[in-house]
Amino acid sequence: MKGSWKKSLPWLHALLAVLLIAAFFGFAGWQLQHRWQWSRLLDYRSKFAFGFSMTVVISFFSLILSLLIGILAAMGKRSEILFLRYFATAYIELIRGTPLLVQTIFFFYFIGTAYRLNNRYIMGILILSVFSGAYVSEIIRSGLESIPSAQLETARSLCFTKQQTYRYIVIPQVSRIVLPPLTGQFASLIKDSSILSLIAVNEFTKNVQEVDSITFTSFENYILLAAGYLVLTLPISLITRHLERKMSYAN
Repeated sequence: MKGSWKKSLPWLHALLAVLLIAAFFGFAGWQLQHRWQWSRLLDYRSKFAFGFSMTVVISFFSLILSLLIGILAAMGKRSEILFLRYFATAYIELIRGTPLLVQTIFFFYFIGTAYRLNNRYIMGILILSVFSGAYVSEIIRSGLESIPSAQLETARSLCFTKQQTYRYIVIPQVSRIVLPPLTGQFASLIKDSSILSLIAVNEFTKNVQEVDSITFTSFENYILLAAGYLVLTLPISLITRHLERKMSYAN
């Protein structure tokens, strides 16, 4: 009986936290005395579904491409070839030092127009990938540099090839180190996709804003918007925690 009580204790604490948060927002809603009109949103459910699906598609391809760009930039910054090192450094500092809002407008209206890249969805994926890739590269680079050089020297003394060293020594440790910050970056990328509404990409935020301009139910629309992004980001956090437990081992 005592053991079952201890097992249920974390769930009780989690329930208490949820109830406290619900009470906080519930009291705010009660104080406002707002007349909720959720039924008005039902007429636009297909528009919400389309915007949500576009956010999923854009985020998925942006995640893959940003990871590829991040790996290449991290390798370039660690390269012995000066041109690659300077090019990667310039890219990372330029992207990390300017706002995504400015980059979106600049890349779409200046670069996109100059190179005749008129597809808003492809440009949106490229903009998000280039932006997130700079942060991913620094996460990967810091993970690589955290591996003690003694381990690499030991691998060389055991006649490991470069591929074997990365496969059996570097990658397992780096994956465990970079997984939490990468998760945060990927979750931020999903939320940053809302910026693409500026270039008229029909993603989730854009469609919610259009519905809000028709129904004038701002609270309902933006609560739905927040819930939609939570549906996308929470599974990433849960999957990452599961992977962290599986990858954890004694040093």
